[in-house]
Parts: sequence; structure tokens; C-alpha cells
Amino acid sequence: MLLAALALSMQTAPQAPAKRWYKGNLHTHTLNSDGDSTPFEVATWYREHGYQFLILSDHNFLTDVTGLNAVLGAKERYLLIPGEEVTDRYEQSSVHMNAYNLAELIQPQRGRSVADTITNNATAIRKAGALPSLNHPNYRWSTTIDDMLQVRGLTHFEVYNGHPQVNNHGGGGAPSLEEMWDALLTAGRQMYGVAVDDAHYFKRFGKDLSNPGHGWVWVRSASLSADSITRALAEGDFYSSTGVKLADISISPSEYRITIDRRAWEKTTTYFIGPGGKVLDRSFDEQPAYRFRPADKYVRARVESSGGEVAWTQPAFPNGRPSE
Repeated sequence: MLLAALALSMQTAPQAPAKRWYKGNLHTHTLNSDGDSTPFEVATWYREHGYQFLILSDHNFLTDVTGLNAVLGAKERYLLIPGEEVTDRYEQSSVHMNAYNLAELIQPQRGRSVADTITNNATAIRKAGALPSLNHPNYRWSTTIDDMLQVRGLTHFEVYNGHPQVNNHGGGGAPSLEEMWDALLTAGRQMYGVAVDDAHYFKRFGKDLSNPGHGWVWVRSASLSADSITRALAEGDFYSSTGVKLADISISPSEYRITIDRRAWEKTTTYFIGPGGKVLDRSFDEQPAYRFRPADKYVRARVESSGGEVAWTQPAFPNGRPSE
């Protein structure tokens, strides 16, 4: 009887909810700092353009999203998550950090160097129960690889930012944000790359304006809730994109496999990238896969579309994640 009851309880035990992909933007501005539109107008734009979640990240201002969720939010359809762009500096260097899923305003923490300022703000954000991410490192050429290598308590940074003045691609001897990412991963740092809009202008559109719709993340989460989305971000269960869409990412002990949701007219090239930014393999398949080798310290992927768009997947660590 006991065994029968146990078997029955195992059969009727609730199953964990299946995870699904949610599209969201982690960085945007309103009239509460230097944007041109109200929080309602900004939140409405993203809802009407197919996003499932949004973080309003005004400079040193925490917008209460309770009312916005009451009007615009819908279960498993759309969610506002509270956030802030903690805006600091060291001498002439700008240090801007986003706090995801924040309950209370964080004041800039200052520091004795760029790295110390980043570390102090990341620590304060984590103490407040939120997830920190470093914004646009090449904005005004403020943050170098050497600075980043001295930082502690940071696991996320913007590998792509849609603002026209943030120098994603580097230049003049300064590394691109992807080169910075690979330098950190090669040095043994656990670092995930996010893509964002950093939108300020919703009423005027132009090449030289920071408009919405340029960069976003797809997060794989058990539900559309602030805690579940933040947990998935913290665990690296997401990819970043400027337009390429992936149907699935599967990482086993032996293999890194991607399924691309191609459009009818589209061709793609997938690059599997390892230490030093070295291309380990290249594929034109719709389901590219890479088998890990014993020497692989990390492997990430970059998927390029014939339309000029990109997706970045997060690094896998076949031999175990770094301690930080």
C-alpha cells in the first residue's frame, strides 16, 4: 500500500512549468530623466511593438511601475519591471550601471578609480536585491579592459547599446565591446552580454537619435514575473539580439546547439567563439552545433543574418563556470 501510494503521489506531483522565451528591453529613458516622453508613452510603445517586458532605467531615478502595470500589464503578456540607471563618474570617466528589479533608489557610490566605482555601485545594487549590469563601456571611452579586470561582483554588461554615441565597435586602438567580452572571459571572468536600446527619443526618429527598437534580450523563464525574469538573466538563460531570432539554445556536457528561427528570405552564419575571440567553428546551418573539446575554456556564439542583424548567445563553460 505504501509503495502504491508513493507511486501515485509521484504521478500526480505538480510538474515544473515549461519555460518559454520572453522579449524585453532592459534600458530606456523617460521624462523622469533625459527622455522626451512620459513613462506611460514609453511603456505603451514597447507593448505595442511586441515586447513582453520593459525596464525603465532613468538616471538616478526609480519610477514606480505599479500604476503602469495596473493599466498596461497583462498576465503572461506584458510586464513593467522596476529599474534605475545608477549614474556615477570617476574624474572624467562616466560610470553608468543599470539595476534590474530594484525595490529602492540607489545613490551613486563613488570610488577611488573607475574599477572601484563600478565595484562599489555593483555591491550596492546587489545589497538592494537587484541585478547590476555595466552600461556602454565605450561611452566617452570611459572603461577599459584593464578597468574591467579589476572589478568584482559584476557578471553582466552591455555588449550592444543602440545609442549612436556609445562606440560599440571600438576604434582608434580601443577594443570593441565584443573584444572586451572575450578578454574578460579569457581571463576567467564569468560575464554575460546584454543588448539594449538606451532609447531617449520616442517623438522624433533619426539616424543620430537614440530611438527604440535597436537591441533587446530574449529571456527563457518559467513565467513573466519580475523575479523569474531576473533569475533567468542572472543565470545567463537568455540571448541578445538586434533582430536575429533563435528558437532554442541547448547546452549539454558535450555540445552547444542552436536552432535559428529563420525568415523565408534569410541566410545566417553562426560563429562559435572561444578564448581570445578565436573562431572555433563556423556554420551556415539552421541548427548549428559545436562539440566541445577538452581545451575549451568557454564557448559562445554569434549568429549573423544576411539582413545585417546579429544575435549573441551566452558563454558556456564546459569545464565549470569561473568563480566570478
